[in-house]
Amino acid sequence: MLAAIMDAVQGFGVSSTHYLQTNYQDTQGLFLWVSWAADLRNTFFIFFPLWFHLRASVGIKLIWVAVIGDWLNLVFKWILFGERPYWWVHETPHYGNAVRPHIEQYAMTCETGPGSPSGHAMGAAGVYYTLVTSILTIMTSKKKYGTKKSSTRDQYLRVALWTLFWGVQLCVCLSRVFIAAHFPHQVIAGVITGMVVAEAFNRTQWIYSASMRTYFYTTLLLTSLAVGFYVLLKVLGVDLLWTLEKAQRWCVRPEWVHLDTTPFASLLRNMGTLFGLGLGLHSPLYTETKKSSSWVVRSGCVISSLVLLHLFDSFKPPTHTAALFYLLSFCKSAAVPLVTVSIIPYCVNAVLNFQNKKAV
Repeated sequence: MLAAIMDAVQGFGVSSTHYLQTNYQDTQGLFLWVSWAADLRNTFFIFFPLWFHLRASVGIKLIWVAVIGDWLNLVFKWILFGERPYWWVHETPHYGNAVRPHIEQYAMTCETGPGSPSGHAMGAAGVYYTLVTSILTIMTSKKKYGTKKSSTRDQYLRVALWTLFWGVQLCVCLSRVFIAAHFPHQVIAGVITGMVVAEAFNRTQWIYSASMRTYFYTTLLLTSLAVGFYVLLKVLGVDLLWTLEKAQRWCVRPEWVHLDTTPFASLLRNMGTLFGLGLGLHSPLYTETKKSSSWVVRSGCVISSLVLLHLFDSFKPPTHTAALFYLLSFCKSAAVPLVTVSIIPYCVNAVLNFQNKKAV
């Protein structure tokens, strides 16, 4: 019974993908760009450095929401065993002797992990929910005792931001369905769970004063739980990497199957980011520079971070050895917040102080 229901739901999903690809082929470029923009990599390389130097608490919360949300997404995917449209349409007996719908594949289609819930939808929902609620909190706290006119402006701001939020979620969901990476129910589940994670961290305060020991043990605990869960199910005869074979079999171009979309790549990337944030926040360099709050320093840090991280992102760990790839992915991810939080602010302050002394 459940299998028949899921076949009907997933059959509707494939029909939705076929409809979008047939009737909105001209928007292919937009959908592909939206899928690229919704990747959590852009949170780490763009949103985090921008917001950390403007308001550190928002940057810290963004990292926690993105990392914990993606860790939960990994666990949910391992538990739910979600299919993906681009391979399900070829293997399902749902269509019987009928002609199977033809769906196109793209460079971002052939992800190698299970499909439910959608990581892109969950990540985008969590990150943008955090940004919207943070901006509203900042703006309304500045106008706590404002006039009726300022209250009206707050309402307009609230409506504008939430309209933008839902517009982004709609675009992300449609893009993931369009490229045949997810079924509609998977992206809806991703949006809901992403918002729940973000709201949970809106109610959490300890992350802003977490010690280095807390960051270390949290990273170790989350990694151990994920690996332990994988090993346990492996012993029980459950292969959690069952999707990798399907991706390699049904992807129309082998080069579109990337190692960095595997579950363990995602796990180590996120754990490296969280550990690197802890290192940065408890670095002597950050302690020395965090009191610098001038707009010149902040602007210099934002620009320097975005430029340097863009160059840093061009480094791609070699994929010929899985263990080496995972190790370098962890180190690269840890370096991103470490450089953003401590090294770049220290260097910017050093340059500005040197120029001031030279001017005197």
